[in-house]
Amino acid sequence: MRKKTAVRRHNRLLATLYNYAVFFLLIAFVISCCMLLFLHTMQTTLDITFTKQGIRTAAALTMGNVLFLSFLCTVIDALRRQWTVERPVRRIVRGAEKLMQGDFSERIEPLHGLIEEEGFDIIIDCFNRMAKELSGVETLRTDFIANVSHELKTPLAVIQNYGTMLQSPDLTEEERVEYAKAITEQSRRLADLIANILKLNRLENQQIYPAAKRYNLGEQLAACLLNFESTWEKKNIDIETDLEEEVFIASDEELLSLVWNNLFSNALKFTESGGRVSVTLKSEGDFATVKVSDTGCGISPEVGKHIFEKFYQGDTSHATEGNGLGLALVKRVADIVGGELAVASEVGKGSTFTVKLRRASDGEIQKNP
Repeated sequence: MRKKTAVRRHNRLLATLYNYAVFFLLIAFVISCCMLLFLHTMQTTLDITFTKQGIRTAAALTMGNVLFLSFLCTVIDALRRQWTVERPVRRIVRGAEKLMQGDFSERIEPLHGLIEEEGFDIIIDCFNRMAKELSGVETLRTDFIANVSHELKTPLAVIQNYGTMLQSPDLTEEERVEYAKAITEQSRRLADLIANILKLNRLENQQIYPAAKRYNLGEQLAACLLNFESTWEKKNIDIETDLEEEVFIASDEELLSLVWNNLFSNALKFTESGGRVSVTLKSEGDFATVKVSDTGCGISPEVGKHIFEKFYQGDTSHATEGNGLGLALVKRVADIVGGELAVASEVGKGSTFTVKLRRASDGEIQKNP
């Protein structure tokens, strides 16, 4: 630290001497030119003859003036730099050091002073916005770690408990099968959680890039919906479909399957036995609009503000059936493929998720028969 301070002082001294030399040469040149012009004019117009002694005296006075003015300009420039440059730079450096130490609450007060400080105010504004973004990212990271830890801990605890009970020699065959099923279910939940975390991480870090191709969206929706046939039959849920034919889009089919599977899974999960889930596909101008509606519990406005956040589960009664990452995946995929995602819901009446995707043009369809 002392070495850095000594080096800083040495550099400051060199900078001061350099500035003084620059001012000295500049002022000496300007005054010399002015004095030569003045003396030449006096000599030619007034026919004045200058003696050597007089010239020597004038030169000494001029040299003294040059030295004094150079010193004065150097001091004024140093004060100006101290106030308009070094002061805001120190303030920015202090803020940056706190930010590097992990204090993301640090903000720098704008200068709002001289015109020269306007540029520093722009830098300070950018710094404050960066600090705010980093603070948000840090909060999300902390929450993410806490939520992951919690989500991992729950199924692991269940697996450990049932595994311990399976070691009991007094268990009946029925109990042994029941405990084994519980372990299998929690293992599946754990595997799904890890798979979704990896998918979301790759999506957020843009390690998955859309592989766009032209395909029939209605056929994809029907295929994805059929994967949940056993679920809707088990819960006796009515399925209504209204899929317009020959609706083509040019997008990443694999990524969009994540969207439909999560929306269908949520709709069936939150719809009670005897309820209804409907899926519609319509062409609206240059867009294909998909709506997934259910007659489930619905979403309150307060919950609706957070449903696309990682690990957020508005209905805790279904917490064991998911991990709160599904809609975060849906939102991220929609952003990547350039789609629009919206939700309309009413508590006690159900929800409707709407996804709008740009249709493939007729030219694209003809090129890709």
